[in-house]
Amino acid sequence: MTKAIMIQGAGSNVGKSMVVAGIARALANRGLAVRPFKPQNMSNNAAVTEDGGEIGRAQALQALAAKVAPHTDMNPVLLKPETDTGAQVIVQGKRFATLRARDYGRAKPDLLTPTLESFRRLCAGADIVVVEGAGSPAEINLRKGDIANMGFAEAAGVPVILMGDIDRGGVIAQLVGTQAVLSQEDAGRIRGFAINKFRGDVRLFDDGLHAIVERTGWPSLGVLPWFADAWRLPAEDVMDIASAKGDGFRIAVPRLERIANFDDLDPLSAEPGVSVEIIEPGRPLPGDVDMVLIPGSKSTIADLAHFRAQGWDIDLQAHVRRGGHVLGICGGYQMLGREIADPDGIEGAPGSVPGLGLLDVTTVMKPQKHLALTRATYLPTGDPVEGYEIHLGETTGPDCARAWLQVDRRAEGASSTSGRVRGCYLHGLFSSDAFRAAFLSALGATVETAYAEELDGVLDALAAHVETHLDLDMLLRLAQEPSY
Repeated sequence: MTKAIMIQGAGSNVGKSMVVAGIARALANRGLAVRPFKPQNMSNNAAVTEDGGEIGRAQALQALAAKVAPHTDMNPVLLKPETDTGAQVIVQGKRFATLRARDYGRAKPDLLTPTLESFRRLCAGADIVVVEGAGSPAEINLRKGDIANMGFAEAAGVPVILMGDIDRGGVIAQLVGTQAVLSQEDAGRIRGFAINKFRGDVRLFDDGLHAIVERTGWPSLGVLPWFADAWRLPAEDVMDIASAKGDGFRIAVPRLERIANFDDLDPLSAEPGVSVEIIEPGRPLPGDVDMVLIPGSKSTIADLAHFRAQGWDIDLQAHVRRGGHVLGICGGYQMLGREIADPDGIEGAPGSVPGLGLLDVTTVMKPQKHLALTRATYLPTGDPVEGYEIHLGETTGPDCARAWLQVDRRAEGASSTSGRVRGCYLHGLFSSDAFRAAFLSALGATVETAYAEELDGVLDALAAHVETHLDLDMLLRLAQEPSY
């Protein structure tokens, strides 16, 4: 009999994704068949699945924690923001539409059916499904048509654990206030609560726990102390991207407005011999870094305009003149070329814009999205590279003759005549240890990390952390067979 439990937050960014990953690994280590599930996610940090679709990167990490392959059913609705008021809507791994927020609100009820379909399929092969909510159920203005929190819990018959974040302060008000604003039916779906991100001696919060239990009637599953290695896990939210200071080799990464698939930076940040410096808008690109890495973008043309508005195009030209290296990945690769053409108006008005001109290539945007898990070879050394492709557009030109990756029989990427400016469409390439070592060592960096092994070790440490401080036996007792 499959059971399910849902972790909802008393606010955004309370650490639900990390906690679900910890629970998934802890229960998998107990021998249970665990599956993560998030009905609706909003993120431009996506992962490509073996069944040929895309899901939120956090659910791919949770799948890794559960020791199973990521699948599109783990995140049936993914919203990828393209503007401040609109997003591309991915349903069961495939592009459904691009909608403004108001139009998406009207479309949500129609998305409950595929969401429940995915959930049922996922349940079929699991002992327990750990569901992650989005945002907070306290946003009762969004309750009508909801598929992310209580709307899903009601439709699927899944009990809820409410997670509070003590680090931001006011956690008692977060939890008690959530109960106060919910309808009686929704409040009744919450069967317990837990506290996340506590710093110091958790016994100091005993009176706080008592106050929450007394006011809500919910049992406490525990207080989870701050997990010091959380920064080693791939970030889901763009606001969680942070610089990582290492020794020696310095990489500058301009923070694009619509930065996407920024988990490309995680293996680099994990290297003690590498500094990854996130350059915020309004700051110049440093003149003394070894490499500038332009990451992926959900809206390449708009982010290119943003790049120029910061004066980064001038800084980048100066960096190249000084002998610096440049790497563009996906949208960053497209920006490095001579021109980006969008004849169908996929990213806005039809037309074309000049690129940064550091690679002699041209990109033409096309409506068909390219999604693939990819195995490649790094041509300079023959080292294997694994990653994924997720992009619109095709890039061609003379510098593609100096491709530095090979996918099957297809050349991938481009290099300038000097070899100091390179671009490619392959995300996740730095997760391949041999390639990362070969690529960075050739530029003078010291490389010593086994990234996949280290990430798995962090997940085991997170599982032990969760086992120690949360009552997982109570969580399993509170979990129920879904009633969909």
